[in-house]
Amino acid sequence: MNPIKTNEWVYSQLGKEKLRLVDCRFNLKDATDGKCRYDQNHIQGAVYLDLNKDLSGEVKRTGGRHPLPNFTDFIDRLEQAGITNDTVLVAYDDGEGAFAGRFWWLMKYVGHEHVYILDGGYKAWINESYPISSEKPSYKKSTYKASLNEDILATYEDVKEVVQQKKLATLVDSREAKRYLGIEEPIDRKAGHIPGAINKVWFEGFNNGYFKTAPEQQERFQELDPSEPIIVYCGSGVTATPNFIALKQAGFQQVKLYVGSFSDWISDDSNEVGKK
Repeated sequence: MNPIKTNEWVYSQLGKEKLRLVDCRFNLKDATDGKCRYDQNHIQGAVYLDLNKDLSGEVKRTGGRHPLPNFTDFIDRLEQAGITNDTVLVAYDDGEGAFAGRFWWLMKYVGHEHVYILDGGYKAWINESYPISSEKPSYKKSTYKASLNEDILATYEDVKEVVQQKKLATLVDSREAKRYLGIEEPIDRKAGHIPGAINKVWFEGFNNGYFKTAPEQQERFQELDPSEPIIVYCGSGVTATPNFIALKQAGFQQVKLYVGSFSDWISDDSNEVGKK
């Protein structure tokens, strides 16, 4: 599986009716920043989807900091952008891969076949002097039919059963080592990780903003058993998506995302956290 598209490929497809570019740029420290930069300039024809408003749902006591969106609203947003089940989607962020990765995973979850990520993101597009635009496109409203792929979603109950050793799976924590080890925690109210999880930092799947090759990803995950299920998580289900993609690149078939992630796990005070 290769979910990555190059600048050259995207440029060659610009203007084609079936292509839709999705700008997912976002700044966790300033929620308005991504949309402001999209308004200033973006790749021609791109629509903007906001992590908080479009790609996540309402934050509640449980479910984590970026829970799944309301899918009636999400599908309506796709239809407003003229996206159909046959549309070829290419998402991009600034090159982090995480925000575009969130959109990519959501589209896979609703059963979309042709969805990709622009390798290197908008930074690479700019650095390689490809054209940009400030014009906001308008598309005729479409019809979209979702078919949820539950095989790629891990629930809180799934993770609980893994921790209690009632279900077999490897938990992969995608956060930086200091957060995984419980040395520091800048966001959540508890520090540490879900018991039994191993640590594979999400940005180690990139070389200068570009996804590593399949052999390189295979080397990153060489100690994992391809025959066993894998559940990836992070703090809130966003930065885990590049690891989900990297595992699929590496050929792993049974990969799921725990969307609620650590912020959901610690919403129940009875749950233990691991520290090393």
